[in-house]
Amino acid sequence: MGHWLQRNIIEPGKLPLLLALGAFVLTFVVTRVITRLIRAGKGPFGNVEAGGLHIHHVVPGVLLTVVGGFASVASDRHGFGGALAAVLFGIGAGLVLDEFALILHLDDVYWSAEGRKSVEVVVLTAALVGLVLAGFSPFGVNGTSQQELQGRSTVISGVVVNFLFSVISLSKGKTRVAVFGVIVPLIALVGALRLARPGSPWARRFYGHRPRARAKAALRAYRHDRRWTRPRRVLQDWIGGKPDPGPARLPDGRR
Repeated sequence: MGHWLQRNIIEPGKLPLLLALGAFVLTFVVTRVITRLIRAGKGPFGNVEAGGLHIHHVVPGVLLTVVGGFASVASDRHGFGGALAAVLFGIGAGLVLDEFALILHLDDVYWSAEGRKSVEVVVLTAALVGLVLAGFSPFGVNGTSQQELQGRSTVISGVVVNFLFSVISLSKGKTRVAVFGVIVPLIALVGALRLARPGSPWARRFYGHRPRARAKAALRAYRHDRRWTRPRRVLQDWIGGKPDPGPARLPDGRR
């Protein structure tokens, strides 16, 4: 079956990546369904505890990621061992990134507003891997001909230029654009040419004595956030579940 897929559907050598992506997405979906059922008090599922300690699913996720990663290095990626290692790695990565926000904040923020970061990272990871499966290569060298590959200067210059665009986008506070720009050069170029977000390193360095640029950047960021923040949160809540309402705060920050 694996050899038939490689010959007729996907490029040679990409079957493990496809299996890892499928296991990653499926694990995230199943995990979110189970956690939402536990949260609602429905179904036969419950939290895993040992000696009064709540075992988060990031723990088995780390173990599976380590096992799958080392197994993939040690196995032939075209054989059954490589496919199994890819599945184990995908499952582990799905469990780990589903609780990415907990690792980032070192706190149980799974059902808080901060927990949306986990959903965002999972979607971002799946999209990037999907682009690689579709034929995009990091730093935009996927369309290089054989003659161009023989001239290393062409490839190196393309990598350097695209990497520079991604770095500029990142310095302008456009993290998502910078990440996707590593795979798709045009995205990085757009991010590098557009105005920086207020408070970004680029804005602090180059807009300090340019009040008109600061005002224009602030207005554009406000309009962008007003247009896209709510739809993005609705989508994240639909995928991962709506967070618990945060505690009310007084104007001075006290609860």
